[in-house]
Amino acid sequence: MNRPSFGPRLTQNGIEFRLWAPNAKRVDVVIDHVHRMQRGDAGWFSAVVAEAKPGAQYRFRIDDAIDVPDPASGFQPQDVAGPSEVVDHVAYPWRAQDWRGRPWQDTVLIETHVGTFTPQGTYRAMIGKLDELVDTGFTAVELMPLADFPGARNWGYDGVLWYAPDSAYGRPKDLKALIDEAHLRGLMVFLDVVYNHFGPEGNYLGQYAPGFFTAAQTPWGSAIDYRVAEVRAFAIENALYWLRDYRFDGLRLDAVHAIPDQGEIPMLHELSREVGRLAAQTNRHIHLVLENDDNRATLLDPNAEPPHGNYRAQWNDDYHHAWHVFLTGENDGYYSDYAPSPLTHLARALGSGFAYQGEPSAHRGGAPRGEPSGALPPLAFVNFLQNHDQIGNRPLGDRLESLAAVEPIEAALAITLLAPMVPMLFMGEQWGSQASFPFFCDFQGDLADAVRNGRRREFAGAYAKYGDDIPDPLSDAAFRSAVLDRDARHSAAGRRRLHLVKQLLAIRRREIVPRLAGARFGRAAVRDNALLRADWSFANGATLRLVANLSDQELQLDQPSAGGTNLWGNDLQGVIPPWAVSWRLEET
Repeated sequence: MNRPSFGPRLTQNGIEFRLWAPNAKRVDVVIDHVHRMQRGDAGWFSAVVAEAKPGAQYRFRIDDAIDVPDPASGFQPQDVAGPSEVVDHVAYPWRAQDWRGRPWQDTVLIETHVGTFTPQGTYRAMIGKLDELVDTGFTAVELMPLADFPGARNWGYDGVLWYAPDSAYGRPKDLKALIDEAHLRGLMVFLDVVYNHFGPEGNYLGQYAPGFFTAAQTPWGSAIDYRVAEVRAFAIENALYWLRDYRFDGLRLDAVHAIPDQGEIPMLHELSREVGRLAAQTNRHIHLVLENDDNRATLLDPNAEPPHGNYRAQWNDDYHHAWHVFLTGENDGYYSDYAPSPLTHLARALGSGFAYQGEPSAHRGGAPRGEPSGALPPLAFVNFLQNHDQIGNRPLGDRLESLAAVEPIEAALAITLLAPMVPMLFMGEQWGSQASFPFFCDFQGDLADAVRNGRRREFAGAYAKYGDDIPDPLSDAAFRSAVLDRDARHSAAGRRRLHLVKQLLAIRRREIVPRLAGARFGRAAVRDNALLRADWSFANGATLRLVANLSDQELQLDQPSAGGTNLWGNDLQGVIPPWAVSWRLEET
């Protein structure tokens, strides 16, 4: 792919503005004055404005009828409907000049939302918390989407200007400072990006480039037509932009199952290939991760070096869902696929990746879901007990800590953080946070009413039960309730949980990570719906073994602890106590 086609470009003669507007007859760029843009091939308009400089604010005027922001705006100081600002990305003085990233097997993720991670809710405020993340044992921070959204607060999945980090959190240089400071501490930074839809407010593309969209619908709006070359380039250039100009270490692509078929070469394949070329050219570790409800194992290969068109890993919802059903007893909606024997599904996820690898899904009306995944390395899966979706899409936004007892949660953590898959915690989980994380946004008028009414329909039973206790997603109070309860990390329970997580991640760093590059799935099974056993093999011939009693009763062991080194838990001889987890490493 050649130089970026979208967004302003700094040249020796001034700034070149470009817009793909195939349905427009005339386009002007409006800065201090109106500058006529020349129509070129395939619906492109361009103009070089000699007096324009970085920091200039501009709009595009379409057919003398409407002024719109640049769809590839680098910054929106006055929100989605305001003027776009020219950003000189080359001017930022990066300090971590030698940073090349970290290998994928090093990854321990913490998912964060910038606006609620600190009371200030800014990129700069996050910098002050990076040392505590390193001290806990995290190696990677994942930011929920930053693309400019309407209003002052949002989860980020309603972004409409994909290239503009939202001004609610600071300026582009502040985001770069956060990433730079993370790199100086050895932390990778990942960004969640949304390529399956645009948000419902502030997207003007349909007025001058309706070819961006198809007649198909996603759950969140019109599907994007990646068969169109310019549309495909818009997304791929966006991925390269975040990785090149902001130096993110990786991207997590949201809900790619909602991206329709994209022609002879799938957009996902081309995007990964182009990112791989960037990684090779810059000698960097860059990692791409998917969210994909279709469980397409053929898209994944954590060991293949770029540019081969595959993705490092996928968020493993099956792993979460099995644990959630087991720990809470909830079995509504998609959780119904994991009842009545969630530990059987958990064992399959531990033993071969996905729990659903082509089997019929009751939640999908009996349609098959997934592809065989046991031949993949464990590193192809990101495992978690909580994330923004699984907390925030609950009516009250309540965390697992409010739904399950301490001992089962800590057993689940001991399994998740030492298993050879990539672990991820949601912000605050490391100290057992009970701060809610409800859905919140900042729409106005009819759209705000539509969101409220839609939530009431979706959670009718909960509204009948809890009434006004369910936060109004449009209120500032809902947003404020999601701000992390940082004082809780200093409570007795918070210190205990944080100590546990630190211990587990220290063992992972010392004993597991050095062996992960050649890890393979082994066997996993559950006995008496409580006794879980699993093992994995490493390239050097070592075997990692897990035994866990996931019940509140002492259980008889069918065999005692084998030889090798005890990593976690006590040696087991004859019995295993309630909620005990034992990890051993056997060297050959």
